[in-house]
Amino acid sequence: MNKPVVVIGIGEIGSVFARGFLRIGYPVVPVTRDMDMAVVAADVAEPELVVVAVAEKDLHATLAQLPDVWRDRLVLLQNELLPRDWQQHGLEKPTVISVWFEKKKGMDSKVVIESPAYGRFAGLLKEALGSLDIPVVVLESEQDLLFELVTKNLYILTTNIAGLEAGGNVRGLWKNHHDLACHVAGDVLDIQEYLTGEDLDRTALVEGMLRAFDGDPEHGCMGRSAPARLARAISIADEAGLDVPCLRKIAAEQG
Repeated sequence: MNKPVVVIGIGEIGSVFARGFLRIGYPVVPVTRDMDMAVVAADVAEPELVVVAVAEKDLHATLAQLPDVWRDRLVLLQNELLPRDWQQHGLEKPTVISVWFEKKKGMDSKVVIESPAYGRFAGLLKEALGSLDIPVVVLESEQDLLFELVTKNLYILTTNIAGLEAGGNVRGLWKNHHDLACHVAGDVLDIQEYLTGEDLDRTALVEGMLRAFDGDPEHGCMGRSAPARLARAISIADEAGLDVPCLRKIAAEQG
């Protein structure tokens, strides 16, 4: 019998991973908000892997409390994720997947593009999600992973922040508000370069974002978390001494 898979956070996305692993024959142990991870880890000390599917705002608190016996078998999937997020917790080589499918309550999963994954369990993620017709591509290097994480961050932040001003969907944003989208993307990439310490290939990253636009042209720009994403981006820019004039103009207009 396969070892169990622990899923921390059984929301919409966590439930997709749980269903995928069940489909391929892995028992799933859920960890909800009200459960003590240490108590679960005492019973499940050697799971196959541990999927951390909590909300972005809960990631660091979760990693700080993570039982030691689980630290070498993590899968991370949060938005706005970069290596510094796991490295500050002393986690060296988690498996990471950039999730490019949506799951909303009462609806089945909707794929935008394939989800890239890198690390020890990337192949197993491909098998589990593939059982649900969610495509995963296994990456070859940490540098490939960094590119994919920044691409996702660029997509999320550009669409959410520009959407505060433009509204609509991603196709309309690029077609009707092209200058706005480009200026927001430029500011976002300034922040991403600061956070990664890398000189990024901006042309390739924008092309990656546009590929995702093509994958779901009707995707709405402004999610509920857009104001919080804008505020967080400006806070990071202040820390870094970055101008980000377009982001600051949108923030001022939002009042």
